[in-house]
Amino acid sequence: MLGVLTGFLVIAMVIATGYLIARRAYLGDDGRQVLNRLAFHVATPCLLFTTLAAADLGTLISQSQRLLVTALATLTTAGVFITIARLNGWGTGHITIGALCSSYVNAGNLGIPIAVYVLGEASLVAPVLLLQQILITPIALTALDLNRSGEPQPLLRRLTTPLRNPMAAAALAGTALSATGLTVPRPVLGPLTLIGNMSVPAVLMAFGMSLRGRGLPARGLHRPAIVLSASLKTAFQPLIAYGLGATLFHLARPALLDVAVIGALPAAQNLYTYASQYRTGENLARESILLSTILAVPALFTIAALLG
Repeated sequence: MLGVLTGFLVIAMVIATGYLIARRAYLGDDGRQVLNRLAFHVATPCLLFTTLAAADLGTLISQSQRLLVTALATLTTAGVFITIARLNGWGTGHITIGALCSSYVNAGNLGIPIAVYVLGEASLVAPVLLLQQILITPIALTALDLNRSGEPQPLLRRLTTPLRNPMAAAALAGTALSATGLTVPRPVLGPLTLIGNMSVPAVLMAFGMSLRGRGLPARGLHRPAIVLSASLKTAFQPLIAYGLGATLFHLARPALLDVAVIGALPAAQNLYTYASQYRTGENLARESILLSTILAVPALFTIAALLG
């Protein structure tokens, strides 16, 4: 239980710092956008590259069943949101951000401490982190890129969209380097690591700055999408992960705890960075992330009490 509280407390403190920065106007009117651009184009790509370049891809194989359960739960949850959103006639950018907020878990800055204190092993979130960065992120960012207004793009440019996105390209490059077994020279790795360390605090502070002047979450025009995505993220995804693990894969109780806890993690804060960068679904991302983070506390406590 201490791990749940510790993880949320760390995140809350950094978000609160961003809120105070906005309240005092320390970074001016464009401070939030500057932090978002810094995270999207520079810091997060460095973090992804250094993390994945040093990752053990064998972890994916050793935890293949749990990873498959998580992948199926993620796709199912996103599919439910997309289906409902299509029936309601929501736009492509809005649907993409909402689907991510419904299923894309905070496996990094919150998932790691919770995995350590609740599940007892930090490496349990590594395959999920790789899955999201190698597969889900490039697909989602490509959809957002292709949804941008402007002249229709040539087929070759559409096919190479992931390679021109800084975060997707960094994730793919880091994974390729890890697969070859090569190591990055220290003079190169050191600066990249230092820059990458700015990613998480920049994302969290930018998120905190966006809360300045906002009311309670799930209010206003996008309330149905916010409530839907937060409900799917907090309740549906862990339940479907547990159900798949118990019925189709016959996972043991500790493994069921793993997939349920990972499924109940709130939406990742960097989803707001994506929404802000592409100027689509920003309100949906911000409020859905906030609401799912609040609801994740009782959800994680309940899962830990029932399965732990």
